[in-house]
Amino acid sequence: MGDVEKKPLLADISRQSSFYSRQNGTYNEQEEDPELGSQRDDLERSMTQEQDQVTLTWKDVNVYSLPKKKGCCNRGQSLQSPKQILSNVSGMIKPGKLMAIMGASGAGKSTLLNVLTFRNRGSLILQGDVRVNGVVVDKSSIANISAYVQQDDLFIGAMTVREHLTFRALLRMDKRKTRGERLQKVEDVILDLGLSKCADTVIGIPGRLRGISGGEMKRLSFASDLLTNPPLMFCDEATSGLDSFMAHSVIYALKSMVRRGKTILCTIHQPPSDVFELFDEVFLLAEGRVAFSGPIPDAIEFFKSNGHPCPMNYNPADHFILTLAIVPGKEADCKSRVKKICSAYEASQPYIQMKEEVKSGPVQVSQSFIENTLNNSSRYGASLVQQLRSVFWRSWISNIRDPLIVRIKFIQTIFFSVILGLIYLKTDDDYSQNDIMNVNGAIFVIITNLSFTNLFSVLNVFPLEVPIFLREYGSGLYGVGIYYMSKTLVELPFLIIIPVIFMSILYWMSGLVHDATSFLIATAVAVIIGNTAASFGYVVSAAAPSVTAALATAPALMIPFLLFGGFFLNSGSTPDYLVWLKYLSWFSYGNEMMVVNQWQDVTRISCSSNTTCIPTGDLVIKSLSFDKDNFYLDLGLLFALFVGFRLLSFFILFVRAKRSSS
Repeated sequence: MGDVEKKPLLADISRQSSFYSRQNGTYNEQEEDPELGSQRDDLERSMTQEQDQVTLTWKDVNVYSLPKKKGCCNRGQSLQSPKQILSNVSGMIKPGKLMAIMGASGAGKSTLLNVLTFRNRGSLILQGDVRVNGVVVDKSSIANISAYVQQDDLFIGAMTVREHLTFRALLRMDKRKTRGERLQKVEDVILDLGLSKCADTVIGIPGRLRGISGGEMKRLSFASDLLTNPPLMFCDEATSGLDSFMAHSVIYALKSMVRRGKTILCTIHQPPSDVFELFDEVFLLAEGRVAFSGPIPDAIEFFKSNGHPCPMNYNPADHFILTLAIVPGKEADCKSRVKKICSAYEASQPYIQMKEEVKSGPVQVSQSFIENTLNNSSRYGASLVQQLRSVFWRSWISNIRDPLIVRIKFIQTIFFSVILGLIYLKTDDDYSQNDIMNVNGAIFVIITNLSFTNLFSVLNVFPLEVPIFLREYGSGLYGVGIYYMSKTLVELPFLIIIPVIFMSILYWMSGLVHDATSFLIATAVAVIIGNTAASFGYVVSAAAPSVTAALATAPALMIPFLLFGGFFLNSGSTPDYLVWLKYLSWFSYGNEMMVVNQWQDVTRISCSSNTTCIPTGDLVIKSLSFDKDNFYLDLGLLFALFVGFRLLSFFILFVRAKRSSS
């Protein structure tokens, strides 16, 4: 930044920096600490504008929600009229301003933010327009120039702060930037947002990996979107879940950003007074109408002039919310008060002037801003190869650092293989009649254990990543195919190694036929079974809305497949009306192949003279209604099931991604 030394934006978070206090019934700005003011001046001089500044306006916005239709499958006629959520809402925010959008619950804050960001509109009916520098914009245009920091902080917890920002920089920044420039931007943003101390700390996974604090996580959300240096930012409940100090540090970070000429809107719910005073303007909503828009001191004077003065030493934010709230049991009085306040503001000179300014037409805007920024139709900031490399890199780091995936899974595999080996312990392959049941039981336990282990390893991890994927897909980081291919490639080694370890221990302990070829065939079948079960887990995880739902649904769906696996019910006894379940059961295909592999070359099974015996392995196979000639057919069908589950989970993920971004 020239010859001026760059200082971190959060180098000194001081509660003395530009705050308001009540004195003699007025709301006056106190003198700023000279040392802090000097630091801020140096900071501002060190900054250069890298893009056009943005004035955002919205005019006569009306939003209606459609009532649900009555009748079967919501096809009947609805007798209710659409409910109006926002009514003739107009407003504007200029560059270098930090605006708080506030209101009581149900006032329309989230709806307005969704209108301005063109997100989550669903079946809403909308009227009015949104403009940037006087130019009407759509979803694509607003996405090109803005960042949307959502309420929930979603990250891959095994990544460090620097690694996460590097991942975002590689995928989100302009394609014309070199790798060196991207990495330098990461370091600049880390310094700017006060993340230097935790730059090499993992973000954290609740209950598994200890990571950064809530305030640092929120600042990381801002840092993620600052990499592209957007002139416009939207923040949804930026201080939600933070204590007062952390909330102050987060809003102070936003305050520092607007000094660069950025335009920032932030919905916020009853902030502490020292947080509220950092905002330049407030936009108050009540019952879907505008109650006030403008500087905070003007808001206090407006409420005072309308018979609602803010008490001495009272948080103005709390005063505004309580005045505009609809109190249960006093709905009529509250709605009457809100109506008077909103009508008074709509008739006020500041509101009339603001609406005239909104309607006055386009501000001067460069043609390059329209062509290169608003009309930039490129969805992704990186090539397909770069997307694949980056997502693969992140997935690999996530896998090898997550203790649930690496340490616990390997320890669990070794532990269960040894325990099961001791239960079915047999050191030779001289079989008796009792060994038939024991060996067949060991085979089915192998299939069941691999199925449930691989299934739950997916269910415990993948549903947590789906919301992150949907958000990043909506932000244009990468495509569905890139994400799914990366996940598949990264997890494939684990889905091969785990069954190999399991079989290498249990196979030789449980008395399965002592032959290297048979062992290799059984291990290969076990690998495919494990991968098929994991693929089924991806189907459930992609469709389930949460980990809880996935964990509750998957076992219920898998139990029928297990029952038709040929162990609990003879394969030849399957009812005709349920035979389709058998064809969808990887337990059935895997069990038949492993039983055939085990018994087809066993020519003698010892038998006492006073019992009915099964003397050969071929008869064991036939007693279960299995057929040696079905081995390769089973192998093909099992592989087809594996591929089918993968394609189905990809399709579900693709549909969810398209719907979430619409």
